[in-house]
Amino acid sequence: MTFKRSYFWKKAPFVKILCAFIPGIVVQFYFDVPEQTGWLLFSISLFISCIFSFLPFFNRYKYSFLQGIFLSAIFFCAGMILTRQKDIRNDKRWFGNLYKEGNTHIIILEEPPVEKTRSFKASARTRFIGNTQLAPVKGNIIVYFRKDTTGDKGDRLPLGYGTRILFKKTLQEIRNAGNPGGFDYQRYCLFQGITHQVFLNNSDYLILAAQKESGLKKLIFTSRERILNILRNYINEKELGLAEALLIGYKEDLEQSLVQSYTNTGVVHIIAISGLHLGLIYWLLVLLFKPFGRYVKLKWMRTLLIIAGLWAFSLLAGAQPSILRSAFMFSFIALGENFNRKTSIYNSIAVSAFLLLCIKPFWLWDVGFQLSYSAVLSIIIFMRPIYNWFYFSNKILDFFWKLNAVTLAAQILTLPISIYYFHQFPTFFFLTNFIAVPLSSLILLGEIALCAFGAFPLIAQPLGKMISWLIWFMNSYIERVEDIRFSLWEGLQINTWQVLMLFLFVTCSSLWLMERSKNALKAGLIFLLAFIVIRSYSFFLAGRQRKIIVYNVPQKRAVDLVNGRSYFFVGDSGLVANDFVRNFHLKPARIMLRLERKDQLPGLFIQKDHMIFFGKKILLLDKPFITDRPDIKPVIDLLVISKNPKIYIKKLSAMMEIKLVVFDASVPAWKANYWKRDCDSLNIPWHDVSEDGAFVMSLR
Repeated sequence: MTFKRSYFWKKAPFVKILCAFIPGIVVQFYFDVPEQTGWLLFSISLFISCIFSFLPFFNRYKYSFLQGIFLSAIFFCAGMILTRQKDIRNDKRWFGNLYKEGNTHIIILEEPPVEKTRSFKASARTRFIGNTQLAPVKGNIIVYFRKDTTGDKGDRLPLGYGTRILFKKTLQEIRNAGNPGGFDYQRYCLFQGITHQVFLNNSDYLILAAQKESGLKKLIFTSRERILNILRNYINEKELGLAEALLIGYKEDLEQSLVQSYTNTGVVHIIAISGLHLGLIYWLLVLLFKPFGRYVKLKWMRTLLIIAGLWAFSLLAGAQPSILRSAFMFSFIALGENFNRKTSIYNSIAVSAFLLLCIKPFWLWDVGFQLSYSAVLSIIIFMRPIYNWFYFSNKILDFFWKLNAVTLAAQILTLPISIYYFHQFPTFFFLTNFIAVPLSSLILLGEIALCAFGAFPLIAQPLGKMISWLIWFMNSYIERVEDIRFSLWEGLQINTWQVLMLFLFVTCSSLWLMERSKNALKAGLIFLLAFIVIRSYSFFLAGRQRKIIVYNVPQKRAVDLVNGRSYFFVGDSGLVANDFVRNFHLKPARIMLRLERKDQLPGLFIQKDHMIFFGKKILLLDKPFITDRPDIKPVIDLLVISKNPKIYIKKLSAMMEIKLVVFDASVPAWKANYWKRDCDSLNIPWHDVSEDGAFVMSLR
């Protein structure tokens, strides 16, 4: 057993490096260690490690464990230093350090604007900022253009990649909605180097004549546009969105309902460009350049062409973590074959993860990054034992069983992560993957052929019709499986500690099954018990909770009254009917708090003009307030103002004693500012949901 462990570390040294590098990234992000501290610890660890090389051989061997500790410390500190440097807020030239309201900005669009419902959206790089003198700065922003601002307007240039724009409009800091359990959009943007946003009307900006473009980026965007045009010419409109996503990861034309169907049935990984897609590209490139392998002088050229093809496709598909991981992996495989060497697969995975995290440490928090590496590790560890469960002499049956063995293996380590982020488990993933995985591969090969013959309509038209039919068939199959009762187990909620306990339980159970280790079995049972205890305690806490939640839903009123694991909803009826808005803004909180909707709650009394919830008097106002008893001045514990009612805080305070005012997200900003001034003058506390995030009042 000891020999196996030492052999593993010798064959996969980068696993040990990664185990030190990742904690350094995490510590730096959450604790913001000063730069001087990181460099000091790095220098000390490096100095002590160098001393070991001057020791006699026997002493080096005797104290090798200490040398290992300080080598790990070097990479731990390297992770901290790199994470700090990659955080745009720590850059001295970040525009946020110089920004003042009324500044002039010069930005460069980093991508062609993408059409949204009421605007066009693009990410942009800030180049200069200032008033009379412009200073060069760094940092990215999101720019929204009103739809009529794109295209030719007199002497205006069309907006596209590389366009330089000058404007003076005030930037807005990107903020979260603040709803409990909601998506952390602010952190997501920060990890992309984006901290602010701005909405520009036609008169708010000038397009400068000079343009600054990167030749490589321009080539990528041009190539993507040509591929999209070919697909749009030959594939039916209903199937076009999925075709674009499958081939180059373009998701702007995907229907939200279709993405939800693929998510609910456990095949959303097909839409995300990943190892499955790049594996097919690698197979095609190997096949295409096979003749080069016959000549020794062309062997290196064959390897370089294969690697170049892999990376060209990866960049064309958007360079997401999942495909970059696969690109590194297949590049190592190609190089290994050229040298006729087989390296440890674990070391190759660790190297690819290390290089990706060196490029962008914040990919560690990317869901695709986590799922991608979990799936690969799970397949490597569990695919062969699962495949050995059954033996089929028929090659066709054996092929399909191998596909399903891969699917089952991938679920083992990805399941805890999927439940943690998506709070659901597709119970029929086996059925959907059985059809969707080979079918999507066939569709991808067809799309590559379509792009190759796009200039020949006689070949491209029937090929496009065939691809459209295959996509239609796959979509129909997925949607029918989704309609099956009990196809989705929803409302699952586990926290970070429970995810950790599940991973440790799976690890120990695997060691017990594969190596018959009794100690591993005991440890696995302990971790399983810990998972059950933590989960039971979370249910206990959920059963005792009492809260009032005013959600941040743009232009909507949404209030939940929570008692235990039940909630009573008060808000706009349109939210109940709008699945997307409800799922995005309200559902995460209800899953996190383990809530079920009830028409009545213990402790809730609904009166004519107010509600009483466990002794707290709540008044919801969206129209002028009229009292039946002007001689009585009631105490209002919580006043929630919605929409734009014609009311005056001073008059309300004369009619009632107000302890707290909450302005929900349906209140216009100008009106909220007017009411806030009145509240301040009357010493009434207030909370603006649009600016400060959702309001949560705990009654325990």
